[in-house]
Amino acid sequence: MNHSVEKLEGSMAKLTFEVTPEQFEAAIQKVYNKAKNSIQIQGFRKGHAPLALVERVYGKGVFYEDALNEVLPDLYKTAVEEEKLEVMSRPDVSVGEIKDGQNITVTCQMAIKPEVTLGDYTSLKKKSVDTTVSDEDVDNEIKSQAKRNARKVEVTDRPAQLDDTVTIDFEGSVDGKPFDGGKGSDYQLKLGSHSFIDTFEDQLVGKNTGDDVTVNVTFPEDYGQKDLAGKPAEFKVKIKKITYDDVPEINDDFAKDVSECQTLDEYKEKTRKTLQDRKDRDAKAQVRDDLLDQLVASSTMDMPEPMVDEQVDQMINEYAQTLRYQGMDINKYFSMTNTNMDQLKQEVKPDAVKRLKENLVLDALAVKENVEVTDDDIQKELEDMAKGYGMEVDKLKDMMGQAEIDNMKAGMINEKALDKLVELAKD
Repeated sequence: MNHSVEKLEGSMAKLTFEVTPEQFEAAIQKVYNKAKNSIQIQGFRKGHAPLALVERVYGKGVFYEDALNEVLPDLYKTAVEEEKLEVMSRPDVSVGEIKDGQNITVTCQMAIKPEVTLGDYTSLKKKSVDTTVSDEDVDNEIKSQAKRNARKVEVTDRPAQLDDTVTIDFEGSVDGKPFDGGKGSDYQLKLGSHSFIDTFEDQLVGKNTGDDVTVNVTFPEDYGQKDLAGKPAEFKVKIKKITYDDVPEINDDFAKDVSECQTLDEYKEKTRKTLQDRKDRDAKAQVRDDLLDQLVASSTMDMPEPMVDEQVDQMINEYAQTLRYQGMDINKYFSMTNTNMDQLKQEVKPDAVKRLKENLVLDALAVKENVEVTDDDIQKELEDMAKGYGMEVDKLKDMMGQAEIDNMKAGMINEKALDKLVELAKD
């Protein structure tokens, strides 16, 4: 197979290869065989019109586009593999003139993996992180635990006050007209949480269960829904219930209720250890992240724009999937935030560049320091994952597929490279 590569500036490459007449004719025949049963030409039963006649009736090039789509992917893949290109973006494909009996020249321009010049990673210094757990930290954690274990108690003998939770029905209007999203029922609102706009919550303080309250507020000038921004609104509110959190007293009985400890002192020691473990993990992550930031900053590479664009698209797809899990379509998100796809791409782009640079320097470091992930390492990782999912390893492999396993391996190499970076850095 004839092919050649021209390396371009900015980590781009132009790959040129040819489609022979025989390959193209075979692709046309294959496309024709797929399509012929839907082709109707007068004088022939459907599916029985010969290829030459179909080309005369509909034009010589009737199957060209589909034939190219049939033949190009395999030829492109073979050329990339034989040229040992690490392609980092979808190719921009250009097809030359198609003439009977002649090769068709195809050129593909794409981003390739940038060459990375690593900074002096052996001179990097680890960030100092304080991991001390104070008595105040312990007390605050236990207080938070007590609040999480609070019992909801209904209020029947007094008006609502700050920190109470009121269950309300409400309906809002602007200029006397209801607006989208302005109505709710059985909504639980914690007074003082500032989850509603302006002084909405303040106007419910001092009110009783069963009260009908008219709340007047003004939407902020920068409110997401532009048709409401800066406008005064009126809400009709019905207070259906008032509750408060009855926080348990922190003593030995509390310690027994929320843990296996028998005394408060024992529970404090257990809490201290938990906090210490958490701080140690966080500190390790901070040290790793800071060293990686230093390595990226001291290294150089040409970042091709198509590679960045693909990373942006991938991150947006991940975000859209997260929104779907939350029951929201991305177009609804754009409507609520008064933004669009172009704005989101610009917002995501710096993080996309950061992620790419981190992966590239870690790849380069792994090569330079001979960091490897063995088949045994991969097998153990798969076994741990399968155990977590409660399934057999072979079934997990089948579900993941080789591409996902390769991505997992790349992630494992990056983790080992990060460990190596920490090992080589100065304290």
